[in-house]
Amino acid sequence: MIDLAGAVWRTSSRSNDQGLCVEVADNLVSSAGVVAVRDSKDPAGPALTVSPPGWTAFVDAIRVGRFLA
Repeated sequence: MIDLAGAVWRTSSRSNDQGLCVEVADNLVSSAGVVAVRDSKDPAGPALTVSPPGWTAFVDAIRVGRFLA
């Protein structure tokens, strides 16, 4: 299990007041080798951890609209 105690969480600058946001902790890459993601409405809840290349691929896919319905 990865220790997220040192995670520095941030919310996207594109987030709004609708509460549909996630928080990302990318400061763990050097120490734990992961990027952590959690629901901003439930900061004490679970967090998903992904590899840095996986996170980059996800963000790139969002940027090109791959997940639009």
